[in-house]
Amino acid sequence: MGRSTIKRISKKLPRKAQTTASKQPTAARNTESGARSSPHHTFTSEETATLRKNLITWYDRRKRDLPWRTLADTELDLDRRAYGVWVSEVMLQQTQVSTVIDYYTKWMKTWPTVQDLAMASLEEVNEKWSGLGYYSRGRRLHEGAQKVVRELGGRMPRTAEDLQRLLPGVGRYTAGAVSSISYGQVTGVVDGNVIRVLCRLRCIGADFTSPTVTDTLWNLANNLVDPDRPGDFNQAMMELGATVCTPKKALCSECPLQTLCRAFKKIGSMTVGSLPGSPINGRCYVSAASCPLCIQSGDQWDHSLGVANYPRKPAKKPSREEQTVTCVWERPGEQEFPEYLLVQRPQKGLLAGMWEFPSMLLEKTAAVKEREDDLCSRLQEVTGREVSAQDLQYVGEVVHIFSHINQTYLVYLLRSVPAEEEECSALRWVTRRQFMESAVPTAMKKILKLCESRGFLGDAAELSKKRKKDVSDIQPPTRRAKMDSKQRSIQSFFTATIKKRALEDES
Repeated sequence: MGRSTIKRISKKLPRKAQTTASKQPTAARNTESGARSSPHHTFTSEETATLRKNLITWYDRRKRDLPWRTLADTELDLDRRAYGVWVSEVMLQQTQVSTVIDYYTKWMKTWPTVQDLAMASLEEVNEKWSGLGYYSRGRRLHEGAQKVVRELGGRMPRTAEDLQRLLPGVGRYTAGAVSSISYGQVTGVVDGNVIRVLCRLRCIGADFTSPTVTDTLWNLANNLVDPDRPGDFNQAMMELGATVCTPKKALCSECPLQTLCRAFKKIGSMTVGSLPGSPINGRCYVSAASCPLCIQSGDQWDHSLGVANYPRKPAKKPSREEQTVTCVWERPGEQEFPEYLLVQRPQKGLLAGMWEFPSMLLEKTAAVKEREDDLCSRLQEVTGREVSAQDLQYVGEVVHIFSHINQTYLVYLLRSVPAEEEECSALRWVTRRQFMESAVPTAMKKILKLCESRGFLGDAAELSKKRKKDVSDIQPPTRRAKMDSKQRSIQSFFTATIKKRALEDES
């Protein structure tokens, strides 16, 4: 969003919103942390002016062409613009830009306005979100859209404070990003990329999740943000962290803020045996041993990392180990294609409302017989049909890593003839194609692939081969001769189309 665009937006804002957008929040000027801030960890007014100029100039020249930026630059309707930015910011949490682009494009094509999303069902939302991970994000977006339509008259909140207060799942960062990019509100943002940039610029080496460091980073971000182009400035900070000031191999030679980066100067001047907590280019005015922002002398320092010694990450809490027993229940369906049983997860908790193969979390490491008996009980509970452990075939294990859980799925296969099932909204039989289009977690797709790769779903493979043979038999023998490599007959194009459609039917 360019400077001229910001001015155009300001004219379209209501008077109250213009006032909010033109004034920097008082929180941006107040240092609330209890730390004795050293000038070494802050910016002078001259440094701030240089940083803004260099960063915006770099961003205008080097920013990536992304669909949500195009929308923010071109959409005149404030509610549509804010909605589009909101969707992108939620999708980008914990997910790479390259992955989000396709999901975002499809999402906005399906639900271009907040009203469209509000009218969708949660299952439709889950289907569109399938494979993106952290599924509660999609659910919160849906809940927020419904609240905007039902309680706010279809009007998106106009300030960071109201966005955070009124919309479920919107925290301080998302609120700041949406309000600055969509409405031009002068407020900073702090995400993982911004944390990395600020910590390196000011040699902040303490645990960035601590309250003291968190407050310091937010104060820095709010004081640095360009009042003329707040949205572009915030995007530029995030862009710099994502493309130049990267976690492991920072491209310092390409950084527009190199002359302001104390980590870069420190690493360049550091001599062997110097104390990591003692800055070379101007010492921290608080003793490094007691400064809550410096790297402590007892912390391990890796000279090979250079600026990547900043920021310091907290000790990661070990993931919880869990085992789940799962059954891929297959039966012959219509047109000879197999169908698979799916059940819906509870509407709250992990993977809420999504569809999965019948599964059961094991309380502890169970013996084979015990887990098979548990699985049979679960299957009977779901379908009302008695299942014998003798009918189960063990397939293997699938490991799937959630953010806080290492989940091991013990996969079984069960084949059965069609039978009348009691109608149940939380149970469905689906073909493979329907399965891939349903709101199923990535782990379930891994499980289906495991069964296919080990030949346990051979009936489908044999049927596919048979249908391919039937298609090839459509051609008369005289047409099966090898075609000239330089010129294909029109019949070959029809044949290729027939084969392609047949293969699509099987997938």
